[in-house]
Amino acid sequence: MSNFVFEPTRIASLPVSGSDARFPVARVFCLGRNYHWGDSLNAVREVPAFFMKPSTSVIDATGELDFPTQTDQFCHEIELVVAIGKDGFEINEEQALEHVWGYAAGLDLTRRDLQMAAKAIGNPWEPAKAFDGSAPITPIVPASRDGHPRQGAIWLSVNGVERQRSDLESQIWSVSEIVSQLSHSVSLRAGDLIMTGTPPGVAALEAGDVINAGISGIGEFEVRIGSRRAS
Repeated sequence: MSNFVFEPTRIASLPVSGSDARFPVARVFCLGRNYHWGDSLNAVREVPAFFMKPSTSVIDATGELDFPTQTDQFCHEIELVVAIGKDGFEINEEQALEHVWGYAAGLDLTRRDLQMAAKAIGNPWEPAKAFDGSAPITPIVPASRDGHPRQGAIWLSVNGVERQRSDLESQIWSVSEIVSQLSHSVSLRAGDLIMTGTPPGVAALEAGDVINAGISGIGEFEVRIGSRRAS
C-alpha cells in the first residue's frame, strides 16, 4: 500500500443502470457546440473544441441541485454522456465504439455570465464550467446491453415548459468521431466521461425551478434548483 501523506480523495462514481455496481469516474471532457444553433445550419464543420470539468463536478442526477455562487445566469445544457471503458490513444473511428462502456444523460450546468465575460477578453472558461456539482448525470446504460444509440430524442423542460428538444442524429459530430478526435489529443482512460454538446434552447434557471429532462432509451431525470446561498 502506498504511503500517502493524507487519505486520498474519494473517487467520484456514477450508478450503473440495472445494477448495484458503480462506474468510477476519471476525467470529464466536454465538447463545445455539437448541434446547429440558429443560422449555423450550413456552417462548415470545424475541429471539435473540448474543455474539461473536474471529477468533483459529477453527481447523481437526483434531488436538489445547489445554486452556485458568483452568477446571475445559471444555465442548463442537456447532453449525451459517453462513458469510456477501455484505454486508448489515436483511436481510429472504426474502432472508437470498442472503447465506449456505456451512455447516460447529463447536464452541463454553466455560469453563463462568467462564460460570456471570459469569452469577451479571451480568457479560459473554467470558472464558468468547472464548479462542484456542475455535471449531474443519470445511471450509465451499458453498451453491452443496449448497444450504441445513433438516434433518439434529447429534451429538457423547466417547470413543465419545454426549452430544449432535438435528436441524437442531429449531432454535428458522431460519438465515433468525438472519441477518435479526443484520443488524438490525449490518451483516453477507462473511467473518462465525454459530454457531447447541447441542442439550442439554453436558458437561465431560478431557485425553485424543476427540471425534467432525458434522452430516449438512455435515461430521464427530475431535479430541483435549490436556494441561492448568501454571499
